Amino acid sequence: MSDLAVHVLAFGYSAGLPAEAELVVDVRFLSNPNYVDALRPLTGADRPVVEFMQQLPETKPFLVSLYAFVDFLLPQYARAGKSRVTVAIGCTGGRHRSVFVAEHLAAHLRSNGGMDVSLSYRELAAA
Repeated sequence: MSDLAVHVLAFGYSAGLPAEAELVVDVRFLSNPNYVDALRPLTGADRPVVEFMQQLPETKPFLVSLYAFVDFLLPQYARAGKSRVTVAIGCTGGRHRSVFVAEHLAAHLRSNGGMDVSLSYRELAAA
């Protein structure tokens, strides 16, 4: 799988689906840090938002399931001849939950080795 490049993209549904995504994961079921005044100006990469997300009871089991799902699918894409796969992680605004999950998924994939992993934040880049 060393020839497979994986792009993890955090996005906001409010700006539309990313057309380039092979996989789209909706994380709007997770509690939204945007409704916490102190967290609103931050992103999912900032420590207070990370701590907020990690304390949610559904976060860890969701990440474990997401990792297993992606770990299964990526070799299938590679066997099918794909050289690049985009995994898009979406929440409402693309600033908190999607960024948090995208960061964790990219770190997980990098820890597995054997593939080129990139990470971007569509709505943060536009700000």
